[in-house]
Amino acid sequence: MDIIFLGGLQIETIIGIFDWERETKQTVILDIEMAYDIQKAAVTDDIAFTLDYKAVSKRIIAFVEASNYFLVERLTVEIADIIINEFNVPWVKVTLNKKGAIRGASDVGIIVERGRK
Repeated sequence: MDIIFLGGLQIETIIGIFDWERETKQTVILDIEMAYDIQKAAVTDDIAFTLDYKAVSKRIIAFVEASNYFLVERLTVEIADIIINEFNVPWVKVTLNKKGAIRGASDVGIIVERGRK
């Protein structure tokens, strides 16, 4: 299986459990890897046979910007579910980075891997 990826996708959203986090948008950074069979696209040079990563990114940006979750765990799982269910992807790995959440740490976040059930 081949991998199509989006790296460093920065999106502003409400995320967190503290009062100030419920009022102030924060940046989350997403790295997304999606399994997809690109063989037919490679042979035909036709976008109809591949995963439209622009459509994926637009959908995820709109979703995350409108979301209002307390936990990064919930947000990350929801993103993975959207990609699998709406884009017919058999496997996805979503890394969500909430930079600055822990003083002294350059990165903090969660990695979720999901496959079609």
